[in-house]
Amino acid sequence: MNLTETREMLLYTAQKMIESEPVLTELDLKIGDGDHGIGMQRGFIAVRDLLTNDTFSPNDIGELFSTIGTKMMSSMGGASGAIFGTLFRAGGKALLEKQEFNSEALSQFLVAGSSAIFSRGGARPGDKTMVDSLVAAEKQAEQVIGKDLKSALSTVAKAAEEGAERTRNQIAVFGRAKTLGERSLGHVDPGSVSMSLILKFMSEFLEK
Repeated sequence: MNLTETREMLLYTAQKMIESEPVLTELDLKIGDGDHGIGMQRGFIAVRDLLTNDTFSPNDIGELFSTIGTKMMSSMGGASGAIFGTLFRAGGKALLEKQEFNSEALSQFLVAGSSAIFSRGGARPGDKTMVDSLVAAEKQAEQVIGKDLKSALSTVAKAAEEGAERTRNQIAVFGRAKTLGERSLGHVDPGSVSMSLILKFMSEFLEK
C-alpha cells in the first residue's frame, strides 16, 4: 500500500474505533474505571480529524504513524493515551522514509511499538493488558513477512484477537483490575480488545 492508501486505511480504522466506544466501555465497566471506551473514542476522533485535514501531508509512512501517535497522546490522556500513543509513535519511527506499507513494515511497526511499550510500562504477556494482544500479533507478523499485506494482516489480526481472548483466564496485575484479584478472571482486558480491534479494522479495510 502506498502512502495515500495507508492513510485511507488508518482513517477507516479510526472511524471504526470511534464506533466501538460502547463495546469497550461495557468491557471496562466490568473490571476497570469504565472510561477506556471514551478515552479511545476521544483519541480516534482526534486521529480522524488529523487524517481528514488537508494541511496534514506526511512525507512517508513513518511520519504518518508517528504523528498519529503524538495526536493520541495529547488527546486521550491516561494510561491508554500513553500506551497506544507510544505504539504508534515508536512504530512510526521504525518506518521513517518508507513509502510502502507491506507485511515487512507491519512487522517492524509491531516489533518497535511493543519494545517501546515494554520499556515504558513494564507489562509482560500474561499480565492481562493490551500487551497480550500486541505480542501475539507481533509474533504472527514475524511469521508472515514477505506475504501479501492482505493475507498477512488477516492472520495477524486473528492472532491479536486470540491474544485478547486469552486475557479472560488471566489475573490482572495492573490498573484498577489489579484490585479485583481473582475476580478479574472471566473478563477480557479492554485494552487488549482495543489492540485487536485496531488490527481487525486495518485488515477489514483491505478485505473491502
